[in-house]
Amino acid sequence: MGKTWKQSSQWRQEFDDLIRGASGGFLFGIPLLYTMEVWWIGSSIPMVRVLLAMVLTFAIVFMLNRIAGFRETPDQDWQSDATDSVEAMAIGLLCAGFMLVLLREITLETPLNEAVGKIVYEGVPFTLGVALANQFLSGDENQPENTNSSAANHGHLRATLSDVSSTLIGAIIIAFNIAPTDEVPMLAAAVSGLWLLGVMGASLVISYAIVFAAGFTNQAKRQQQRGIFQRPSSETIASYLLSLLAAAGMLLFFDKLDSQTPWQTWLSYVIILGLPATIGGAAGRLAV
Repeated sequence: MGKTWKQSSQWRQEFDDLIRGASGGFLFGIPLLYTMEVWWIGSSIPMVRVLLAMVLTFAIVFMLNRIAGFRETPDQDWQSDATDSVEAMAIGLLCAGFMLVLLREITLETPLNEAVGKIVYEGVPFTLGVALANQFLSGDENQPENTNSSAANHGHLRATLSDVSSTLIGAIIIAFNIAPTDEVPMLAAAVSGLWLLGVMGASLVISYAIVFAAGFTNQAKRQQQRGIFQRPSSETIASYLLSLLAAAGMLLFFDKLDSQTPWQTWLSYVIILGLPATIGGAAGRLAV
């Protein structure tokens, strides 16, 4: 019985580490994902350069793992750090590959060398985010809540307004530099129908993971927040809708949309920009 419980606990810890690493990868990697120059470089770069990029990325991640890594209790010996570095790279590359497929930058028609180049080059910030997740974003979930703090004593309305403002600020910080670029219409032209539903689903899952599942700073406080949308699921959905509203506002601000734009274009543009905006909103909620 004790052995079974110990194995279950180990698997749970491993799952938590993977979620934390992937969430850190999305936080660090999403802005560069919306950069067409990186797509072009990755699609045309020689395989020798691709291998060199992987070697350099591994070296950097290995050094980061010697300091902290993405695990709650990182091992300190060289062999374990090397294994964790390979795992961090695998998580980063898988996250980057998933997003490139979701955004239709990689399809079944994409040549293998082009797909590999895009994944490796886009995977660099994702991998660094995985390696840095525990060092910069993880907090101590066992710390007792400070019941004397202003955050614990304000009412439901004030807590909700705090959530709304932090979501909007985070969304704007991450997505504002992406909104005026040509990447949004380019991606929207390639992503339609069920793929848009996939982008919406990925936005919700990543947002939930960052705020409630990854073990980052203030996660315990987020679980106990007293806003109107106090449940993790309802907060995630409400914050996603706010992020979509922020995305629409930024697209209007930069004249990417107007009253004459067909509603289908509105929908696709807002959902595409809503992905980084949602991730920014999740990071913003962690900060309060």
